[in-house]
Amino acid sequence: MISVITGASSGIGAAAAAALSREGHRVVLVGRDERRLREVAGGLPGAKGEVLTCDFTSLDDVRKLASQVRERYERVGVLVNNAGVMSPTRRTTPDGHELMAQVNHLAPFLLTRALADRVDRIVTTSSRAGRAGRLDVTDLSRERRRWNGWLQYGDTKQANALFTVALAARGLAATCFHPGVIRTGFASGALLMRLMLLVPGYAKPPEYGARRLTYLATHEDGVRHAGRYFDGERPAEVPSTMSDPDLAERLWQASADAVDGTRASTA
Repeated sequence: MISVITGASSGIGAAAAAALSREGHRVVLVGRDERRLREVAGGLPGAKGEVLTCDFTSLDDVRKLASQVRERYERVGVLVNNAGVMSPTRRTTPDGHELMAQVNHLAPFLLTRALADRVDRIVTTSSRAGRAGRLDVTDLSRERRRWNGWLQYGDTKQANALFTVALAARGLAATCFHPGVIRTGFASGALLMRLMLLVPGYAKPPEYGARRLTYLATHEDGVRHAGRYFDGERPAEVPSTMSDPDLAERLWQASADAVDGTRASTA
């Protein structure tokens, strides 16, 4: 069983790699920092992990990653879209997209679409923040709307849930989940996150979020409830903004236009 995990150099990704390795999976760790990935790979409890580097701020790098995975592995049991970022200030990638829109949604969209024909199940790290998302599929980078880092983050987490709906509509065993508030370096520049980390017992260790991820990667619920958003070990009801099939299809087309347009303009 091959499991490919993005954002695997620390936090939930690294903890999930250890948990899946313990379950007998052959883990492929993906991230930007090769040294840290190799440290995680070397410490896995099962077979030594394999490492692939990729920077999600470059869509060409994502295309390269997809090609490497296709060349090396005939079949991928689980693709885990876990890499993510929260930036309180507006930043733009070299591809011209807002940072969170690209790293949290467009890059995993591109990777998953490229590997969809050989992946058995897909698990994506979403968030309860998606409930507050007000995604505009014609303005994924929030260029025409008021900028706020948490609003944009919520839009991208809403996009994760809608992407899951669209994948399931295409016959893929895709789920997404809320990992909880996790005590890592995530969103360390945001005041709200620093305040949440100060509340005793509120933030959980990475293993807490990893348990939820591992459940969907290994339990039959990860197949039986395709298209659903999980909070804990059960599907959760979410607003139509995170579940509407029509909106999911419009997001799919907008995302395809965004990543394919980038390829055309940089070719």
